[in-house]
Amino acid sequence: MLPLHKDDSANKGKKSIPGIGVLAHAANWLRSILAKPASRNLFCFLLLNLSFAFVELVYGAWTNSLGLIADSFHMFFDCTALLAGLVATVITRWSPNERYSFGYVRAEVLAGFVNGLFLLFIAFFIFSEAMERAFQPPEVKHDRLMIVSIMGFVVNLVGIFAFQHGGAVHGHSHGGGGHGHSHGGHGHSHGGDGDHDGGGADQQILQGVLLHVMADTLGSVGVIISSFLIEQYGWMVADPICSICIAVLIAISVVPLLQTSVGVLMQRAPPSLDGQLDTCYQRVQQIEGVAGIKDPHFWTLCSNVYMGSLRLLVQADSDVFLLTEQARSVFTQVGVRQLIIQVDKAE
Repeated sequence: MLPLHKDDSANKGKKSIPGIGVLAHAANWLRSILAKPASRNLFCFLLLNLSFAFVELVYGAWTNSLGLIADSFHMFFDCTALLAGLVATVITRWSPNERYSFGYVRAEVLAGFVNGLFLLFIAFFIFSEAMERAFQPPEVKHDRLMIVSIMGFVVNLVGIFAFQHGGAVHGHSHGGGGHGHSHGGHGHSHGGDGDHDGGGADQQILQGVLLHVMADTLGSVGVIISSFLIEQYGWMVADPICSICIAVLIAISVVPLLQTSVGVLMQRAPPSLDGQLDTCYQRVQQIEGVAGIKDPHFWTLCSNVYMGSLRLLVQADSDVFLLTEQARSVFTQVGVRQLIIQVDKAE
């Protein structure tokens, strides 16, 4: 058969190696993960947490300890939180493009929301199973149960130390300074430096993971207490009670994460600006030449990155550029990173 391309004959004897592309992508991801302290800490603790989760699951099944099995499942789902956070720390560094002009910084919000739903599901599962066992406590083999529980507690302490003292944030910039233009009685001003700080995204990811690890630590304390009560007094009911406590801790720890992520995805005004925006509106309306403000919208792009847009009504003989810069300065002082102002001349 004749070659269909001029290079076909030259490459005819060469065979592609299956999976080489996958390995190359995996290597690139690994380099991205190890490049930053935040993602590096997440990766190392993910491996440690996953390894010990298997240990707890196997030993919990052998000893018939629901508390230990529940804590292992919690650790497995914490591993999904770690994995989601790990992926998000890499994705948030991707540069914006034509389709995603704001970049990928909201990946951390989506990861937090999905992880929160998973944790609520596992909390309900553990709680329902523990309630059933509370009325008919099974026999629990307590041999070496205390040792495994203490090991889990130590693993969680390592995680707390790593994320409190080893986390670091990063930032990247796309875009330049603000600019404005006016067309007769109508104009637009796009303000802000255009920086979408990925450090804020990393910060929220680390805070969310730290929240889960602290809940895990309290769960490990519960397992230690139940192990002691079973070993010393034979109180088998302590195991389901411990499981109920773990389920409640999981649910409580995930509520702030869901509240924050849902608020961002629903374009809620930044909670930290509650009460400050009204003051900003009043200050802008006091600027000489401003006739009013219409259609104000403010939202959170990612952690600690606030954006907004509004219509500014100005008098016909006013300096549009000066007024927009003064208005933008008011909102910048309260933390609005980028503000889009549409200027209309009052009739």
